[in-house]
Parts: sequence; structure tokens; C-alpha cells
Amino acid sequence: MKPNLLRGFIGIEWDSLVGIIAAVAALVLDMLHIVQPETIVVIPVVLLALLFIRDIRRERHDERMLDLLQRNSAVMSRIHSSIRPPDTDLIGPKMIRDSSEEFSKEAQGNMVWFNVCLLMFKPQWLFDLMLKPAIENSEVTSISFLLDPKQRPIWEQDVLPKIRLTAGWQKVLEPYWVEIDEMVSIILSKTRASGDQECLLSFWGEPFMSHMVDRDVPRYVFWVHSHSELVTHLSELVRRYRLRSNI
Repeated sequence: MKPNLLRGFIGIEWDSLVGIIAAVAALVLDMLHIVQPETIVVIPVVLLALLFIRDIRRERHDERMLDLLQRNSAVMSRIHSSIRPPDTDLIGPKMIRDSSEEFSKEAQGNMVWFNVCLLMFKPQWLFDLMLKPAIENSEVTSISFLLDPKQRPIWEQDVLPKIRLTAGWQKVLEPYWVEIDEMVSIILSKTRASGDQECLLSFWGEPFMSHMVDRDVPRYVFWVHSHSELVTHLSELVRRYRLRSNI
């Protein structure tokens, strides 16, 4: 027997089919006057009983299915509530460029660059990849840098000229110059996706920073999401250094 025919055979509601056959048989017997009318009356009663039993069976089956679905729904709700999104995503060398560009394009409002190494902006392609998208992002209203004074010559000679050739450069404020003794670099901003502050966090030194001949470039970066308490601590760190700075 072919699979389609077998499925059709199994799917037949046999109790309904038997009821139809019995009803037709009763009509034929009545027309031929083969049996007494009293006997024929019994047939509809039996049919009604069969239909009643079928409906009861279906109701019980439906009740069991409903109960099973409710229990499964409760289990899935408990599982879903126990799963929390990660506070941070570790971004490796293969994705760091795309993620840095994405963060700049997703940024909103005031964007803060804290203790970043300006040497990485000397190559035009790196400047175009990381900083230019933030400057050209219409959702970013201002860009603030908090930098160690030792980086002032690089800012004036290599970074500022590139900034002034970029559309929207006026939103880049004069850096906050302050001696920084932290081993972290932070890019902080609200993002369109969360509507709240998130940040890219990197650490100086191996294995998080790749040392080249003329500059240090981040190798691993943490994307810290808005629901993480770490965002609050990093924002407070940036605020303390800003208060200590002299523009």
C-alpha cells in the first residue's frame, strides 16, 4: 500500500463511516419491509450513543492536550525567565573592525572617547574605519575626547587635520587633557538598539593590545551592553577624569 493511501486509510473516521452505513442499511431494510419498525428505531438510538461516546472521547483528548500545552507553556516561561543576555561580548581580531564601525554608526547623542591611542588614527584607512563614521553619524550630537597630555602633538599634527576634512567635524569638541594612569580605553555612547549607554572597552598590553612599530592597536575589545552594571562604573570613571581635566 502506498504511503499516501495508508495515511488516508488511517485518517478515516471509522465511527462516522459505520454510522452512515448503519443509517443507509436501516432505510433499505425499512423500504423492503424486511424487519419490524420497532427494530429499526433501535438503530438511530445506537447511532446517537456511538456519536455521544465519540464526542466524550474527543473532549477528554482535547482536555489532555490543553493541559499538556499549559504545562509546556509554564515550563518555557520559566526557562525564558532564567536566561539572561550576556553583559558583554568579547570581540576578536576578525570582527573588531566591523564591530568598531558598527558601534560608531549606532551611536547617539554625546560620544566619549576615553584614553584611546591616537596613533591608530595616523593611517587614513583606520581613521576612516573607526572615527569618521562617528563624525558623519547625524545621530551623534557631540564627540568628546579625554586624553593624556602626552598625546597632544599627535592630536594636533595627525588627527585634527583629518577631522577638519570630515563632514560634521564641528561636533568634535576640544579634548579634555588630563593625566590618565588607567590601563583601559573606553568608547562610550548611547546606541539606537538599546536607547541607553553602551561602550567598547579595551585594555592596554597583551593579549588585548597588539603592539606594532609605530602604534598599539586593540586586538580584543569588549562590547559592554546597557544592562550591565559595568557601564555605570565606566561612566563614573570617565566623569571623575573629566572633572580633573583642564580644557
